[in-house]
Amino acid sequence: MASTVEKLEKSVVAISLEATREEFEAGMKKSYEKNKKKFQIPGFRKGKVPYQMVIKYYGEGVLYDDAIDAIANEQYVAAVKEHDLKVVSRPDLEIQEINENGMKYTIKVTVQPDVKLGAYEGVEVPYSKREVTDETVNKEIESMAKRNASMVEVTDRPVKDGDTTVIDFEGFKDGVAFEGGKGENYTLVIGSKSFIPGFEEQIIGHNIDEEFTIDVTFPEDYHSEDLKGAAASFKVKLHTIKEEKLPEIDDEFVKDVSEFDTLDELKADIKAKQEERAEKDAKNMFENEVVRVVSENAEVEIPDCMVDTEVEQMVQQQAQGMQQQGIDLNMYLSYVGQSLEEFKESMKPMAQVRVKSNLVIDAISNELKIEATDDDFKAEMETIAKAYGMNVEDVEKAIGGTSAYLRESIVARKTVEYLAEKAVKVAPKTEEAAE
Repeated sequence: MASTVEKLEKSVVAISLEATREEFEAGMKKSYEKNKKKFQIPGFRKGKVPYQMVIKYYGEGVLYDDAIDAIANEQYVAAVKEHDLKVVSRPDLEIQEINENGMKYTIKVTVQPDVKLGAYEGVEVPYSKREVTDETVNKEIESMAKRNASMVEVTDRPVKDGDTTVIDFEGFKDGVAFEGGKGENYTLVIGSKSFIPGFEEQIIGHNIDEEFTIDVTFPEDYHSEDLKGAAASFKVKLHTIKEEKLPEIDDEFVKDVSEFDTLDELKADIKAKQEERAEKDAKNMFENEVVRVVSENAEVEIPDCMVDTEVEQMVQQQAQGMQQQGIDLNMYLSYVGQSLEEFKESMKPMAQVRVKSNLVIDAISNELKIEATDDDFKAEMETIAKAYGMNVEDVEKAIGGTSAYLRESIVARKTVEYLAEKAVKVAPKTEEAAE
């Protein structure tokens, strides 16, 4: 089978292919075998009509679609391999002719675009690392204490900011109760900003069993059309006041919440882990910045289909992440008044950045001939196995057909690490350091 490739506009190519009459007849026979149960001619049982009778009775065109698919699929795969094409779009098939000599056709596809690399070794990139101090260590210990705090009921004072209250409430607009504005034995943390502006603040200063009225104005962007910007009043009854009681931070507290015996041991461990996190975060930020700079130095015309594919993947990742938190993406978009198409459109700039970065890293790895060795692959398997508590053999079975993708990921990571090693670390500007 002979095939030729012609470059068209942007990154589109046309693959010219042809099938001999014998190859086309073989495709027709495959189509007949696939569809013969559909044909029925008087004098023959359904599914038993001979091939030639199908052609005579229905015309050979009735078998064309599946015949063309059978021929084109096989020849297309072979042509992509022969010409080493990196296809990034679905194939678009166009028939030129079908006659006694066979079939001639073209398949148009978008391929991975060429990248014109700029400077990528020795680029200057800001580097900064988060400082670990006694204050950052103490903040983490305070967070531990807060997570282990108990709620204590208060009876000898009015509500103050930060208290947890239990209230009944009912909302009225122009003296008429509105839908969704009523609650009983509702737990509300004062200062949480979970209610409309001004509501929580007006509970401060009131005492248990007190009944009072709160006047508020709904925000202009409120989700209910009837209540947008509207003045309203709430009748409120306060049932309970609770405050957070923090445990005393001492050696006994440390024994209760950790594997350590003393506060000093806990502080030392937290400081070491914060240092490790700060180092890792700084490394990741530096590598990301290196990729950004190197990508900006390169030139590439990105096909729209690659951006669209990246957007679809980003939306899927977003939906999965939200689902893990019990949030449905479509419901969320409906709540914020955004359509799925608008949401996708908002993701295109980030998708373009990702696609360009991936293309540039791929081009650099090819130019430098960076590869994923068997040792690299084995180490990756061991890392995954350790992370998921599996043995390496089971990980290899689970990965199966995606091993090529994993090797590409290893190559990309090694390329980024190489670029980071070659990059020159410079002090960030004041505003960059703050960010």
